Amino acid sequence: MRARLIPTGLSVLCAASVLCWLAASPTPDAAAQTRVVPSSPADVRLSFAPIVGRTAPAVVTVSAAKVVANRNPLMDDPFFRRFFGREFGEPREARSLGSGVIVDASGLVVTNNHVVDGADQVKISLGDRREFDVDVVLKDARTDLAILRIRDTRGERFPVLEFGNSDEMQVGDMVLAIGNPFGVGQTVTHGIVSALARTQVGISDFQFFIQTDAAINPGNSGGPLVDMSGRIVGINTAIFSRSGGSQGVGFAIPANMVRVVVASAMTGGTAVKRPWLGAKLQAVTADIAEKFGLKRPAGAVVTNVTPASPAARAGLKTGDVIVSVDNQAVDDPNAFDYRFVTRPLGGQAQLGVVRAGRETKVAIALETAPEVPLEELTIRARSPFQGLKIVNLTTRLAEQLRVGSSVEGVVVVDVADGALAERYGFQRGDLVIAVNNESVARTRDLERLAQGSARRWSVTIMRGGQQITAELGG
Repeated sequence: MRARLIPTGLSVLCAASVLCWLAASPTPDAAAQTRVVPSSPADVRLSFAPIVGRTAPAVVTVSAAKVVANRNPLMDDPFFRRFFGREFGEPREARSLGSGVIVDASGLVVTNNHVVDGADQVKISLGDRREFDVDVVLKDARTDLAILRIRDTRGERFPVLEFGNSDEMQVGDMVLAIGNPFGVGQTVTHGIVSALARTQVGISDFQFFIQTDAAINPGNSGGPLVDMSGRIVGINTAIFSRSGGSQGVGFAIPANMVRVVVASAMTGGTAVKRPWLGAKLQAVTADIAEKFGLKRPAGAVVTNVTPASPAARAGLKTGDVIVSVDNQAVDDPNAFDYRFVTRPLGGQAQLGVVRAGRETKVAIALETAPEVPLEELTIRARSPFQGLKIVNLTTRLAEQLRVGSSVEGVVVVDVADGALAERYGFQRGDLVIAVNNESVARTRDLERLAQGSARRWSVTIMRGGQQITAELGG
């Protein structure tokens, strides 16, 4: 049986429960806590109850509902309507449950994007069983995080959890996972940090996860991973499993990444503001390490620099190998992305760069990519593209999709349910670059080509950094 990576949102149901043992007494400051190995049976009779008592009230269950079109063409026939009833083939409501955590007393909640994505209605319930409607104020698919705000709070101040510094966590540190697995109710599980900086997980664009053996199951998505001071060090998001249940390999988004998304929401933003590098990077292989005289295959090779970008103004060059950000080592492009985008906007970052066999420092400005109007357009002509909502490729979108500055195309931002484009397999984030051997540079190009009368369509797209050409029927 093959292992699967499973986001831990739960369709139909989800929740979490259990207390365990403690190896060291908690201290007020996570950075100053003393790490002690248990030396006697008495040491493991201590309880997590004080930590749970402080943290659990801020953990919520997130319920998302979506109306799913389920129209059956047979219902147009009076015969079938007579024998199967009017409800046969009618739209149905799909529900999913996940977890979340309140991070601001006014009612700001963090959860996973995959828990609420596409939902028509979202609610949360507190540990005391009260329910509240919420608004989704920000969704960030790149990190798989979403920020909700409780409606009609009537001035109530909610219990909150503070963020810890996830960069201070060490392998072996004890942690608690709190959430609502399988819909059974709020549950607490314990474990340790099994690994840090996992970058080959494949859940979201930013790959830099905390791995834990604390039991995480479907429904735990969006719930907090807390340290022994009761602070958030991560947001639980996925498990690696052969059975669909916990097998001791769970992944959490580091708190320092979550802070960036929360900060954007708290300033009223509907999109996350992050530093923009303006360069395309590649992992360092053993051959590249030997070529550049590196001691080991680690770092990120610059393969393309966008003109007038922060990277270009800082003097970054093709062939440079970035090995650190503000003296924190980076092993690959994913690690660089995490270190770079969690830096505060407005200042500078010092990149450690190996150039011509010698390491040097490059100061790069921490600024966002330039804003460009998206020129949104929906394809309505009957073709394989019918139902696509597309925008022109901007500098910011190119950065998100990790494509070079020389690439042209239009980006799919939505696919209408039941449309021809959905049947042909188009997905959000696809970059359409050519149709029938004709380049697509702007949205109007694809709109014009979609109005053609071709019986067969040759379509070239980029998806996940890979270029794909497919032959589609008319």
